Amino acid sequence: MGEGRASLTAAEAKEVCDAYGIAMPAQGVAKSRDEACAIAAEIGYPVVAKIESRDVLHKTDIGGVIVGLETDEALREACHEVVQRTRAHDPDASIDGVLVQRQFAADGATEVIVGAATDPVFGKLVAFGLGGVLVEVLRDLTFRLAPATEEEAAAMLDELAGAAVIDGVR
Repeated sequence: MGEGRASLTAAEAKEVCDAYGIAMPAQGVAKSRDEACAIAAEIGYPVVAKIESRDVLHKTDIGGVIVGLETDEALREACHEVVQRTRAHDPDASIDGVLVQRQFAADGATEVIVGAATDPVFGKLVAFGLGGVLVEVLRDLTFRLAPATEEEAAAMLDELAGAAVIDGVR
């Protein structure tokens, strides 16, 4: 990154995932409401609208994520809302647009976080844990030296206190 940032934007994260063959929902960054609707028409409804800003790490906390959008009208309003909420939170925040992402049913799915960090002693690390708001609340993470092998990555799943959540409780 080299810009003093601690995280990637969603669009940047997708580029990294694409490079490593990690599947992600179809998405695009819209600079206008019309462009957002065009992206949704291409990827299909329902969609999620997320503010695309390198200055806002926890988008949900400021109302920068709106889920379950099923019409152009709802998407247009959501685009306006996430921008307004971001401006209210931080008037100087850099806004690159609104990420429009295909929303999938959450039945049996668990949100996870995959990240990278640099430790002054150990060097480059790969992080894995329960994602979304759970990463902040539970701080249930595990780490490996980068690059991690497939076997190490699989072992990381089992090391979490919340491994049963990922495996699907019941």
